[in-house]
Amino acid sequence: MKARPRSNSTLVYSSDGGGRKKQPSNKEAGKQSAPSVPKDGVVRIGRETKGRKGKGVTVVTGVPLQGAQLEALAKELKTSCGAGGTLRGDVIEIQGDHRDRIVEVLQQKGWTVKRVGG
Repeated sequence: MKARPRSNSTLVYSSDGGGRKKQPSNKEAGKQSAPSVPKDGVVRIGRETKGRKGKGVTVVTGVPLQGAQLEALAKELKTSCGAGGTLRGDVIEIQGDHRDRIVEVLQQKGWTVKRVGG
């Protein structure tokens, strides 16, 4: 005869179930992960090292393009800087410190460009 498995064999004691975390819904997860980028028509260029083991990247935010046009701009910036990079959401990241070169390229396109940070 087989023994029936217990349904609560791992639970020792619980008064309110406080050890369990509620998973955020899709709406809540989207709100938390969306960066707060101002949409004022100014392209901001900065440098970040956070989460990259000390390696710096040039970050371009606030570009008034979307989709394939944004991908094409990212590719153009990477080739003009001679460096790698990526597109994460609406943010372009170029490996290394290329702020001056990127400012020149974007000003030639007629956009208002602002350097952010140090």
